Amino acid sequence: MHGACQAILRSQFSLTPCQSKCVFPHVAQPFQRCRLQAAAAFLSSQEQPRQPPLPSLERLQEAFNGSCVYTTRCRLEAVAKEQGMGFHFSEATCYLTAELFYLEVALLPCGGVDDVKVAPHGGAPVSSESLLRPLSSKDFAEFSAELRDLVSQYDFPGENQVKFNLFTALQHLAKDMRAMLQLARAGNDGSPRTDTPNDGLLGCLIAGEADRPLTVQFYALPSADANFGETQAAQVAVVSSDVMHKLQMAPVVQPPLRLDPEGFPVSSSTSEVPHEMFPACFALRLRPAVPVLTTFVDKIKQITDVAVPDVELQWAQFPTLLPRGSKGFQSPEEHQDRIFTVPLPGDTPHVYVFPGAAWNAARHAGTLTDCVRFTGPAHVPRLLEVLRHQCAINALLRSCTSPAPVSDCERRFEVRPEGDDGFSVTFQWPNTDSLALLLVNIPDSHQITCRLYVAGIGESSLGEFVSAVMKRSMSVPVTLQMLYGKIESAAAAPADSEKVPSTPPRVATDDPSSASQTSARRLPDVGVGPAPDAPAAVSPDWLTTNGQP
Repeated sequence: MHGACQAILRSQFSLTPCQSKCVFPHVAQPFQRCRLQAAAAFLSSQEQPRQPPLPSLERLQEAFNGSCVYTTRCRLEAVAKEQGMGFHFSEATCYLTAELFYLEVALLPCGGVDDVKVAPHGGAPVSSESLLRPLSSKDFAEFSAELRDLVSQYDFPGENQVKFNLFTALQHLAKDMRAMLQLARAGNDGSPRTDTPNDGLLGCLIAGEADRPLTVQFYALPSADANFGETQAAQVAVVSSDVMHKLQMAPVVQPPLRLDPEGFPVSSSTSEVPHEMFPACFALRLRPAVPVLTTFVDKIKQITDVAVPDVELQWAQFPTLLPRGSKGFQSPEEHQDRIFTVPLPGDTPHVYVFPGAAWNAARHAGTLTDCVRFTGPAHVPRLLEVLRHQCAINALLRSCTSPAPVSDCERRFEVRPEGDDGFSVTFQWPNTDSLALLLVNIPDSHQITCRLYVAGIGESSLGEFVSAVMKRSMSVPVTLQMLYGKIESAAAAPADSEKVPSTPPRVATDDPSSASQTSARRLPDVGVGPAPDAPAAVSPDWLTTNGQP
């Protein structure tokens, strides 16, 4: 085939006899030589693989990359304007600027992002993984959300110089809080507490960086694997105020570091160090927001002496604030009962009723709090103790709520407030028609005491068992599930002469016929002790067999 092509080309590029007799013989011979050379070049190109036109591809790639870089710049500029920031670029770097910080975004030739650095006022640029991640996947919406949080971190009230001074005051506060970590606070048993969310002066302190604020994890629920589950945190920030406050311009926690008799760090007064008056104060931004009872709002005010704006005190019945995602909605029907069905794995669901009339009292109202204001580092450990206490109460009450649809179940429980830091649960004692009352008292975040009363019997010695289970699980349904299981196991155990029989005995009377109709209902021997005086919360009108007086 190749030989045939060569013959055809030679025949086409060779001169015919008439052409060889041209009147211009001196032109015909060179012309024939050029035609043969062109044919040879063509044949040579057919024998070698074709090569792409590299210069053209390179120019196309450069044009495409330039378009991608331009697109990325435009998207970054749009995000910067959305957050109220300035935008500049120089070659392959874009700058998003604010008054107290700026971002450096290094672009790749293909239009991707190589690195994102955050430079605070007076500081060197630091790479930010949280900002680089969404840009690497070209998720500009997520990047905008991350940038919004960063802008709020540096959003201080006042003019430029005031903002710079508030930024300095916040840095001194952070330095004092880090110094507090060096102090080991002794627990009730004399052993030092570790820096876990539920213990220590500041819980678990996460150091602030250029791209994230100083954060305190101060409370966490237990999880099934003995680790911490859902964690309550607070970000340290500066917020505006209608009242002038005295804030530190130097550290107030000075060496030697020591604790006062209550176990809190000793610090100098703000008046004893350089300070300034600002239309602002420090704040703990709670993530997520915490439902707070009226009495705990008063405790916070006593610690900080900082007034809470009325706009932030939207009072509502406390049970309405407990479900996750609650916005503090106050039902127009103030006396309406709140009913929740709580599923339990492998067991009968529980129905919990929060009577509206019982929770409608002013002292049992609450507000959803996302910001706690203060003016100095000495306030922080005390505030965290109050917030932990409130979180412990919330955790137990919230365990009685669920988004599951309400259903009619055999096991129903009524939850009522008792005092400032406790509640009661009324339910039917297993295998009987008697009512029982569980009083739960939470004096602080580390203590839970339970007392169990049974109609016609009095206080049960199972209170310690219930207290231990509730403290370990921080769940009312789980605790009552285990209580039911313990009672039913004891009832199914073989009876001996010293145990109470599972069948209620007859009560001796003078009239045999009446004896056949009257019986004293007694409970299986599961730890029922002598009956002391019933507490004030127990009403004798219902604490009787089958609710009859």
